[in-house]
Amino acid sequence: MRTSWQELTHEIESCRKCRLCETRTTVVPGEGDPNASLMLIGEGPGRDEDLQGRPFVGASGKLLDNIIHALGMERTEVYIANVVKCRPPLNRNPEPDEAAACLDFLRKQFVLVRPRVIALLGKVALRYVLNDETPITKARGVWTERKGVWFMPTYHPSALLRDPSKKRDAWEDFKQIKQKLDELGEKDAGNDG
Repeated sequence: MRTSWQELTHEIESCRKCRLCETRTTVVPGEGDPNASLMLIGEGPGRDEDLQGRPFVGASGKLLDNIIHALGMERTEVYIANVVKCRPPLNRNPEPDEAAACLDFLRKQFVLVRPRVIALLGKVALRYVLNDETPITKARGVWTERKGVWFMPTYHPSALLRDPSKKRDAWEDFKQIKQKLDELGEKDAGNDG
């Protein structure tokens, strides 16, 4: 039986599966269009996200919003989630057991949204979503297709803030994402009639 959004949100908000629940201010389930063609997955909430209960609302979020807007889309047209739903202390990467405790939530979000394209923002998303240990510098910009869903690893927005020289590569990745969405949209339109 398929979980509803309401049931999933309750599951996430009441989760005590790992130690991250002990230090969180609030849970950050994810947000956006529940029928989005594009899903963006980061690693986990930071300080601002933990305070507001929303993904990507700090400096990284502002940059991500700008990227989405530059693609001709709005934040409300995509779905944004993280591998873990609670802030790791000091913004460290999630530990394997913490990610494992949360991955079922991410899978359920994926099933509900049913995106055609997923942008994996950074090495943590790449590692846990595709089970791929390739460094993000080598994996970024390379499509992976699984069961009709297209995955594009790229830099996390926080990496772009730390090292602006990566912005050009990230923009190329996002242009590929937009192109793929356009291709899939045309294919869908052609199948309708």
